[in-house]
Amino acid sequence: MPPAAESLLAEARALTDSRLASRADLLRDNPGGHEGEALAYALGSSGKRVRPALVLAAYKAAGGTASGIAGVAAAVEIVHTYSLVHDDLPCMDNDAQRRGRPTLHVKFDVPTATRAGFLLVPVAIEELAQAAAELRLTDAALGRMAALLLEASGIRGMVGGQWLDLEAEGHNPALAELVEIHQRKTGALIEAACVLGGLAAGAEPGLLEALQGYGREIGLAFQIADDLLDATATSEQLGKTAGRDAKLAKATYVSVLGLSGARHEALRHAELARRALARSGVRSGTLESLADYIVQRRS
Repeated sequence: MPPAAESLLAEARALTDSRLASRADLLRDNPGGHEGEALAYALGSSGKRVRPALVLAAYKAAGGTASGIAGVAAAVEIVHTYSLVHDDLPCMDNDAQRRGRPTLHVKFDVPTATRAGFLLVPVAIEELAQAAAELRLTDAALGRMAALLLEASGIRGMVGGQWLDLEAEGHNPALAELVEIHQRKTGALIEAACVLGGLAAGAEPGLLEALQGYGREIGLAFQIADDLLDATATSEQLGKTAGRDAKLAKATYVSVLGLSGARHEALRHAELARRALARSGVRSGTLESLADYIVQRRS
């Protein structure tokens, strides 16, 4: 792993896990009971924390230094967690394992997991609002950030992408259709993570545009790397069931382009992400290192 990426991911894990643990404790009290335990269980899963790392890297690239950015990173990870909870449901991918432990609907039940997934979205906004207060952002800034996060999580983002992904099962879509699916299903939140880091630091429009362009390309690179890993890695390496894409006849970059073609596309999008920064004169060794990590990772 590139050293800069390794260091930032470790920082992101430490900061995000601490915020998630605190939020889980609050949820055990309110709403409490069975529902609170399910929400806390969802937030207690481990992870690479790539999206929080992108928030941190973008924030630092824009000159931000305050510790409250950890709350923005946690809010993004909570939205990502909601998407995983619903993605694993029997009506979706019907997966029994996620991040090395039973999925939420297996640990509890399907109705509880369904409700918990929906409830994690307002939990994310609560976390974002707390972070905005710590960062002393204006109400207007918080509103812009909340709107961006909600759009990435909704019908124009992850929900719409998941819908298209399910419709594409068993088909062999053109590359342009596949790109649209994954720009929404995976890319929207990754792109939002980069822009949210910039907004939290008060970045100027030119820098925000560069971060958005970087996020758009690295989101696709991330998804292609995921497709490759599902086809080539083991369940132990992934912490979830490997080979699910082929079993479910998913439309993936591997199914459309083959292994070699998919690897080429991942590298191409990572390079386009770097160029988006370079065109605007953005110097961030950490963001560039994360681009390398995303296409080189083994889990």
